Amino acid sequence: MNTTFPAELIDLDADLLRFEQALQTFSQRLGLSLRDLEADHIAVRCHQDATAARWKQGLQQIATLFSENIINGRPICLFKLHQPITVAGWQLDIIELPWPGEKRYRHEGWEHVEIVLRGEPDTLGVRAMALLSDDALTQPGISFKTSSPKGEKERLPNPTLAVTDGQTTIKFHPWRLEEIVASEAD
Repeated sequence: MNTTFPAELIDLDADLLRFEQALQTFSQRLGLSLRDLEADHIAVRCHQDATAARWKQGLQQIATLFSENIINGRPICLFKLHQPITVAGWQLDIIELPWPGEKRYRHEGWEHVEIVLRGEPDTLGVRAMALLSDDALTQPGISFKTSSPKGEKERLPNPTLAVTDGQTTIKFHPWRLEEIVASEAD
């Protein structure tokens, strides 16, 4: 059974099918088979603090806030849903809600999924790129970005490779978010 969204999340509820279709189309462009991958979580993007606050209020009705941290200069909330949502065949129970930053996204709503690629953090980019078709590397409008977001107390290295068409993004990490958050307590 899928999560029922409260009124504060009506825009996210309405946007889920669009995101799932965009994700499927984008993964096909990349030659990436989603069903073979371990999805960790899904994330949203918004332009206004008021939207982020409303989404936080709605998510607190259907999920448990298990982390609120400042990462790259802005608050990011992590929620564990009481019941997962189904996206692209995955049962996802973690939602990432970042407050708006300096970057403005084309769309407010669901923006990316994050895939866990177990293995050495130093080889994450190479392992992720190996999953993509050769054509994905040269297609116009597709970009790649590496980063290493880090919360103040995180102990696990958390490199990221993001692949995007400017609206839909697939990110790769070596760890699940719950593992990263747990490392803060050690």
